[in-house]
Amino acid sequence: MKQICLFLGLIIFAFSFSSGCRKKGDTIANVYVLDDQNQPVADAQVVLYGTNTASIPSQVAVFDTAITNVSGMASFNYNDLYQLGQAGVAVLDIKAEFQGMIGQGIIKIEAEAVNEETVFIQ
Repeated sequence: MKQICLFLGLIIFAFSFSSGCRKKGDTIANVYVLDDQNQPVADAQVVLYGTNTASIPSQVAVFDTAITNVSGMASFNYNDLYQLGQAGVAVLDIKAEFQGMIGQGIIKIEAEAVNEETVFIQ
């Protein structure tokens, strides 16, 4: 009887660990850069960065740069920034530049989702 209880306990213990673990989904930010004619801008530099909101100056935790593809999209992967159980990921400022034209915006990064924002440059 003791062996049966021990065996059942081990099965329940193993099952709770195998079903309780889940793989973290991707947390992606895609920024689309368009010109004043609503056309995608290829080869634009896109910077996503956090703004310090504390009264004491500190180092900004996020500052990433990417170049847009032919569809005008720059993609950023924030899997390392987000951890399972975390309440939120980030709200980041966007700055896009191409041949003297500049555009700005804000993107909210939600966990385990593809987050998208469009910036118009002029």
